[in-house]
Amino acid sequence: MQRSDVQQVADDVFRVDGGIVNWYLVRDGRDLTLVDAGYPGQADDVESSIRLLGHDPGDVRALLVTHAHVDHIGAAGPLHARYGTPAYCSAAEVPHAHREFLQQATPVQVLANAWRPGVLPWAVRVLRLGGTRPTAVPHARPFPGAGPLDLPGGPVPVATPGHTVGHSAILLPGSGAVLTGDGLVTGHPTSRRTGPQLLPAFFDHDEAATAAALGPLAGLDADLVLPGHGEPWRGRVERAVALARG
Repeated sequence: MQRSDVQQVADDVFRVDGGIVNWYLVRDGRDLTLVDAGYPGQADDVESSIRLLGHDPGDVRALLVTHAHVDHIGAAGPLHARYGTPAYCSAAEVPHAHREFLQQATPVQVLANAWRPGVLPWAVRVLRLGGTRPTAVPHARPFPGAGPLDLPGGPVPVATPGHTVGHSAILLPGSGAVLTGDGLVTGHPTSRRTGPQLLPAFFDHDEAATAAALGPLAGLDADLVLPGHGEPWRGRVERAVALARG
């Protein structure tokens, strides 16, 4: 992890480029909100990204999880064990985070899509980052209340189920930004497109619901899209949704 991997995208909002997945840090004085947490093999990188901002991991008031896929929860356990960092997600996503069930592309599904350009190189990188390692967030709890959370950035969870049963976007009203998780991305190693798009369908728990969940995003007051995969996209979020819908 290098300083160039930590990019300020708005006042006190930072995107961390983890190579094949992003996580985000939102700052308010000495306090931070972390949104998503990379692969298990990136737990040290998550801590490094915090330190590169001149903070200690203990400054993270909470981890907000857009959804409990392995590439978004990798540092959740280590942060909780070392610093007591709480983790929150939607109530519908909590049992998924606890691994009472798993809604994630299986090795069989990945192999069935190995003909797609980019899938095999992506799968090799995933293996190296611990993507097949059993990973759970047993301490995950539902978002503490509706509306803006009492955390740095005043984040507002927005229900966008489909990619997983409890997938959420995170709106930062003061920054005009929306962190879209995997409900709307701007790139992925398995896609030859750039710009706003949906992930290949084999990644989704419910393809139709994932497409429908673009609706709540389109109604948000935001002009900066910060996805779980791909580069930031500047423009009205409803335009991004229109491009994703094709």
